[in-house]
Amino acid sequence: MRRPRPTSSLPGRLGGALAALVTPFAAGGTRLDERALGDLVAWQVAQGSEGLVVAGTTGEGPTLTEPERARVLRVALEAAAGRVPVIAATGSNCTRTSVVRTRDAAAAGAAATLAVTPYYNRPTQDGLYWHYAAIVTAVDLPLLVQTVPARTGIDLAPATLARLAALPGVRGILDSTGDLARLATIERAAPGLLLLSGDDATAAAFTMLGGQGCVSVLANLVPGACAALQRAAREGDHARARLIQAGLMPLVAALSAETDPGPVKLALALLRPGVSPDLRLPLVRPRPETEAAIAAALSAAMAVSAHDPAPAGAAA
Repeated sequence: MRRPRPTSSLPGRLGGALAALVTPFAAGGTRLDERALGDLVAWQVAQGSEGLVVAGTTGEGPTLTEPERARVLRVALEAAAGRVPVIAATGSNCTRTSVVRTRDAAAAGAAATLAVTPYYNRPTQDGLYWHYAAIVTAVDLPLLVQTVPARTGIDLAPATLARLAALPGVRGILDSTGDLARLATIERAAPGLLLLSGDDATAAAFTMLGGQGCVSVLANLVPGACAALQRAAREGDHARARLIQAGLMPLVAALSAETDPGPVKLALALLRPGVSPDLRLPLVRPRPETEAAIAAALSAAMAVSAHDPAPAGAAA
């Protein structure tokens, strides 16, 4: 089996263990909780996360106003203080909106942007190409394209990805399908692109098969363990990576019982009482049986995380 490239060699330090951050709300979800967000970012950095993605699906990006998106990014950048890259999710099913958001993210100082395939209007493969081409030609900032057909109803074909890889500025792909067989296909179609997983259940295997990291929902809760998993996988300690992955799987399953980010926000509130589990409609609080499963799985995951503590000198 080919040994994956170390994260330190990746362009722009965009690989490794990246957290798909939730967006904390206050007052029943009516406003941002900027203090909780800043504290969460600082904790993530201290616990070993190698990068942060804000205002994505897990960050309830579709329900954020444009001013709120800007504030989430600025708070995250201030709290991260340059210690890890902060990636802004700027995708939309409107190309013009994506371009404006990406320009704003570049002006604010984001390390890169993440743009999901346009949803609902389901463009052709040519439409996908020109959508992303419009973004990268308008803004000089690394772009990660994201494919998650279960949510968007559209996928990036390998031939389209190969065309996109030829564009300056397209840095990598976030594949959230959980289909490990796609890795080799993507790598053949677009060699040299950064390959990131968006699926916690296959995070270890993805990196062991040649990927360069994971944008993780789970990392909201156990960033130290997620970082240790990625470190072990990329350094060739596959037995260790598999052991960590196995220990975290009950929590991964519990978080998948209902639509993200409802379960992870509830779990985070149990773990860090300063973070509210509030969501914005149309998302609602998980059912009582889901809450019970999350609480039990979270306790078990804490035991795994205790064996993979934060880096030396990190704050609790």
